[in-house]
Amino acid sequence: MNPTIEKFGYPATLIREFDHWLVLLRPAQVTLGSLVLAAKSDATAYGELPREAFAEQGEIVAAIERVLAAFTAYEKINYLMLMMVDPNVHFHVVPRYPGTRSWSGAEFPDAGWPGPPQLGTAIALSAEQIAALATELVLNFR
Repeated sequence: MNPTIEKFGYPATLIREFDHWLVLLRPAQVTLGSLVLAAKSDATAYGELPREAFAEQGEIVAAIERVLAAFTAYEKINYLMLMMVDPNVHFHVVPRYPGTRSWSGAEFPDAGWPGPPQLGTAIALSAEQIAALATELVLNFR
């Protein structure tokens, strides 16, 4: 796996693997259900991905939105392709909602609602929380 995928905690954060992409739980939850959609390729520019990766990405986005709608009841969803620190192609997937969502006794506010997501306010999950939340999301991806 490329360094960006490893930085986001692979394999502990793996939600679902596809031919060209991985869906990972974002260890620092900007909002409840924040994910990373990471290309398995070593590409550092979106345009370098093979044509098949773009077709597959459409199917994955539909699955992500279905799962997160059921899990968080988001009102909007943001796909952020930042790639400033982590060079390989990836998107931060941030479900957006007014107020907070609760999971396993923790509160997850959307600090930026209705403006841009506030990445700096993300809640860092423990290894145990990552395992539990990843497991819950994996079950919804089937």
